Amino acid sequence: MPRPAAPVSAGGTFRSLRGFNYRVWAGGAIVSNVGTWMQRVSQDWLVLAVLTHKNATAMGIVMALQFGPQLLLLPWTGFAADHFDRRKLLIATQAGMGALAFGLGLLTVTGLVRLWQVDVFAFLLGCVSAFDAPARQTFVSELVVEADLPNAVALNSTSFNMARMIGPAIAGLMIVRFGCGWAFLVNGASFAAVIASLSCLRVHELHREARTARARGSFAQGFDYVRKRQDLTAILAMLALIGTVGLNFPIFISTMATKVFHGGAGEYGFLSSVLAVGTVAGALLAARRAKPDIGLLGTSAAVFGAGFALAACAPDLWLFGAALIVIGVSALTFLNTTNSLMQLSTEPGMRGRVMALRLAVVLGGTPVGAPIVGWIADRFGPRWALAAGAAASFAAAGVAARYLMRLNPGDRTAGRRLFNAPRWRLRRRNRCR
Repeated sequence: MPRPAAPVSAGGTFRSLRGFNYRVWAGGAIVSNVGTWMQRVSQDWLVLAVLTHKNATAMGIVMALQFGPQLLLLPWTGFAADHFDRRKLLIATQAGMGALAFGLGLLTVTGLVRLWQVDVFAFLLGCVSAFDAPARQTFVSELVVEADLPNAVALNSTSFNMARMIGPAIAGLMIVRFGCGWAFLVNGASFAAVIASLSCLRVHELHREARTARARGSFAQGFDYVRKRQDLTAILAMLALIGTVGLNFPIFISTMATKVFHGGAGEYGFLSSVLAVGTVAGALLAARRAKPDIGLLGTSAAVFGAGFALAACAPDLWLFGAALIVIGVSALTFLNTTNSLMQLSTEPGMRGRVMALRLAVVLGGTPVGAPIVGWIADRFGPRWALAAGAAASFAAAGVAARYLMRLNPGDRTAGRRLFNAPRWRLRRRNRCR
C-alpha cells in the first residue's frame, strides 16, 4: 500500500529551493537543459533543412529512433532506477549524453555528417536517455521531503522549460551565424554543469529509501501493480493518446514555420521559445498547487486540444504563436500532474518501475506517432497534423470523464464537472479488484 500522505509544506512556489541539495541540483540542471534544447532544435533543423528538403517524414523517423529505446529498454530502465544508486547512475548517463553530443557536433562542424549518422546518434542518445529519465525523475524524491515533492517536480519542469525559452532562441542565432554543429558542441560542454552538481551534493542529507530486493520477475511486478490500479491505468491511457500524437512539437512547429509561414531557422527558434513561454507558465502554476488534482488532467487535456484546434486555424505567425502559449500551459499542467500523481500514489519500492512505464508510454509513443504525424504533414499539410493532435487530446479528456463517472456510478454530471476544474482529489488507496 502507498504510504500515507505527508502534511503539506508551507513556503510558497519556490519552497523546495530552501534545501541545499535541491538548489545545487537545480543550478546544474538549468545549464544542461539550455544545451539540451539547443541540440534538439539544431538536430531538427539539420534534418529538415540541411540534410533533406523540408522532409517531415525524415524528421519523424529521427524522433522515432531517439524515443524508441524508452519502449525497447523498459524491462531494464525501471529496474535500474529502483535498484541502483541514482546519483551515480545519473553521473554515468549524463557523461554518456555529453560524449554523444560532442561526437555529432564534430561530424557536423567538419561537414562529414550524413542523415544515417544522425539516425545512429539519435538512437544511441535514446538508449542512454532511457536509463537517465526514470532515474532523474525519481531522484527528485531524494532531494526533498515528500510533502515538497509536487513542488519539486513542478520546479524541475519550470527549469526545463525556462531552458526551452532560452535554448531554441540561442540555437536559432547560432544556426544562422555558425551552423548546427556548434550548438551540439555547446550542449556537450553543458553536461559538465549537471555532473558537477551531482558530485557536490551532500550525500548524507539525501532522503534515500530502502532499495527493492533484486528478484526474478520484478519487471512483471511493475506491470501487475499498474494493472490493478484503475487510477494509474487511466492516467497511462491518457498519456498514450497525447504522447503518441500531441507531443510531436518539433514536427508541428517546424513544418508550420517553413511550409505555411515560409520562415527559416530564426522563425523556428522563435516559435519554439514562444511555446516555452506557455510551458514555463504552466510549470509555475503547478508549483503553486499543494496537491495534484485528477480532474485537472481532463481539463488540461481538453484545453490542450482546443489549443491545437486554434493553431490549426491560425492565419499568421503571431496568432499561431498565441495558440502555442495555450498549448504550452496546458501541456505542462497535464504532464506535471501525471508525474506528481503517479509518484505520490505509488509505493516507494515500485516508484522507479512505475515512472519508467510512464516515460515509456509518453515518450515511447513517439516511434509510432512521429512518423505518422510527419507523413500527415507531408501528405495533407501541417494544419491537418495539428488537427490530429487536437483529436487525440479530446479523446484523452474523454478517458478522464469516463474514469470520474466510473468512480461515481449514475452521476451524469461527471463530464460537466470535469471541464469546471473540480476539486475532487485522487484517492490514495490502492484500487485493487
